[in-house]
Amino acid sequence: MNPAPMELLASLLFGLAVLHTFCVKRFAHWAHQYPPGSVSENLLHFLAETEVVFGLWAATLFLGIAALQGSFNVAVQYIESLNFTEPKFVFVIMVVAATRPVVRLAETMISLAARLIPAREGAAFYLAALVLGPLLGSFITEPAAMTLLALLLKRRYFDRGISPKLAYATLGLLFVNVSIGGTLTHFAAPPVLMVAAKWHWGMAHMFQTFGWRAAAACGVSTALVATLFWKELNKLEVEPDRDARVPVWLTGMHVVFLGMVVAFAHHPNVFFGVFVLFLGLVTATQEYQDDLKLREGLLVGFFLAGLVTLGSLQAYWLKPLIQNLGGNALFLGATGLTAITDNAALTYLGSLVESISEEQKYALVAGAVAGGGLTVIANAPNPAGIGILQSAKAFAGEGISPLGLFLGALPPTAIAMAFFWLLP
Repeated sequence: MNPAPMELLASLLFGLAVLHTFCVKRFAHWAHQYPPGSVSENLLHFLAETEVVFGLWAATLFLGIAALQGSFNVAVQYIESLNFTEPKFVFVIMVVAATRPVVRLAETMISLAARLIPAREGAAFYLAALVLGPLLGSFITEPAAMTLLALLLKRRYFDRGISPKLAYATLGLLFVNVSIGGTLTHFAAPPVLMVAAKWHWGMAHMFQTFGWRAAAACGVSTALVATLFWKELNKLEVEPDRDARVPVWLTGMHVVFLGMVVAFAHHPNVFFGVFVLFLGLVTATQEYQDDLKLREGLLVGFFLAGLVTLGSLQAYWLKPLIQNLGGNALFLGATGLTAITDNAALTYLGSLVESISEEQKYALVAGAVAGGGLTVIANAPNPAGIGILQSAKAFAGEGISPLGLFLGALPPTAIAMAFFWLLP
């Protein structure tokens, strides 16, 4: 292993970015010590935004490459050599999925399923949302499922005065379930998408090897959390948003646009064209629309673009590590590494390893999706969830604690690991 200076710089900055994500609450605390509106307060609030972390350190890498090479041209060439399709897609799908017609449709579907559960609405909707919602991500993509669920759970639970323990348990459960819930198909979960074509994994293979395990793990984890907080969930008087009426034809058009964005997910020039047409529809039907989540979507896209910029130069140490691990070690290693690097980047690097065995392939992907809820950077849809839930009342105005997320995600992660690795 002979890393170039640029790779060493990228690893240093990547480590600082990971450390920064664990310090965002501290920056928010410091910001309150300065006069409101002051430069110091605004700067510290900016540094406390989880979504800007990797973009900020990626900008530092850009300047560092220019300094090392003595030319901005080299830094520009590096940026232009990267593939930013995923950040662009997540931005577009997040904005489209967060519109009132799509959210109302998802809420209606989950409410119908919740009626089949013999419990009060607070607990029944919770169970239906956190089992069915993540599995829906296998068809509308994980970023879209995360956006829909975060919006629904924020209004029905996170903004309803739930306890911090339930808030972080739900947050961890949401992130883990979305990470594994997209594995019923071969096109919805970013870490699966990175390897499916090269390894010839189709829908039948995904369901037989991953899908049923994911569905079972989602069910068991959700039932466990709901049981632990059953009294608190049942006390919630959750009222649906009855003022958000939407014509059926408009909901249908939104679903069509959502489907087109998903269908052209690998063609940014096409799905951005679809997105512009969609914006025209939203403008013409403003009376049935809420404010678009453009700021949130842009911040999440910025976060993921920074992750791509910094993560692309980590191959020099990640690739040999993956190549030298056996089945058990690779599964555990992938689960742990996913917490500090995007799981899609991890599986992509694994796909570059020649003569990788079938056991290693399964171990790599299973570990990558099982660990996808541990941190904000572990799975591409996680920043979308953070962006929506950051301001929820349950987090007392100080934002989401990375440590709280990690601890909340540990139990469902352990259950996912058991289903993916211990079952025959």
